[in-house]
Amino acid sequence: MISSRTFRLSEEVGEALSSGRPVVALETTIVTHGLPSPQNLETARDCEHIVREEGCIPATIGVLDGQLIVGLGNEELECLAHSPGVSKTNLSNIGAIIAAGTPGSTSVSTTLLAADTAGIGVTVTGGIGGVHRGYGEHFDVSSDLFAMQRFRQILVCCGAKSILDVEATREQLETQGIPVVGWRTEHFPLFYSVGNRLSVDATVNSAEEVVRIHGAQGGLGLSTSTLVVADPPSKSALPADRLEEIIEGALSEAEAQGVTGREVTPFLLDRVSAMTGGESLRTNLALIRNNCRIGARIAAALANSRNKV
Repeated sequence: MISSRTFRLSEEVGEALSSGRPVVALETTIVTHGLPSPQNLETARDCEHIVREEGCIPATIGVLDGQLIVGLGNEELECLAHSPGVSKTNLSNIGAIIAAGTPGSTSVSTTLLAADTAGIGVTVTGGIGGVHRGYGEHFDVSSDLFAMQRFRQILVCCGAKSILDVEATREQLETQGIPVVGWRTEHFPLFYSVGNRLSVDATVNSAEEVVRIHGAQGGLGLSTSTLVVADPPSKSALPADRLEEIIEGALSEAEAQGVTGREVTPFLLDRVSAMTGGESLRTNLALIRNNCRIGARIAAALANSRNKV
């Protein structure tokens, strides 16, 4: 039983869910760790606007004043964006952050937890976490992968972040039985880039196809998420070869500076942005907006499917 002292739905999100309207869950790590100011708050609001344009209700999720809140209001979102020292939450530390009453942003894993608890069926992010490079030495695997195995969601993304070991991440998704569905692509995207040789389990051209696949998985008693991967918009995609050289340089800097744990991903993303002259940031902004539109269309199709039952 979820306690109302630690979990809260906004009135708008609660009413939408009660009436069967489509809702899209949005994470907030992009606000606190993924993007610089003022793009962080602007992008969060853009994402909500895109979801509304598609006829859905956005549910931006974060931790404030000892509560995991599903459907942050404008003032709450600003508070999260401007508060110093906001913690990036995952499944291992969110309880401690709620108990302390300190602000926290939600990663994919805690967004999936909140969405599943609320009864939201679709979550959108930029790129998932996964198996980090040098896994054999550091045993660093994102809790995002384990959350996808535990919580039944349709999760829309641009694949795994390019700073990770993408091939190992794709293998881990298969090992954990998480279906990977390509949105109009036959290949697993490289977040900032396209043209990856890694395959997906199925390719779809419509939101209704995604819903049917997700429903078939559930009909077999499988409780994993369905991962929908979309290429970044072609005009914004970066060349994979050039990006790989930059990532290797950023990894060397992280090691030299002793960056570890939850701080690795935001450090690398910041360095990649600096080393590409801001090109990766522009790609990141384009892909998250594109993912929101795709996710909203899937959420609408899912709501239509549920309302017909």
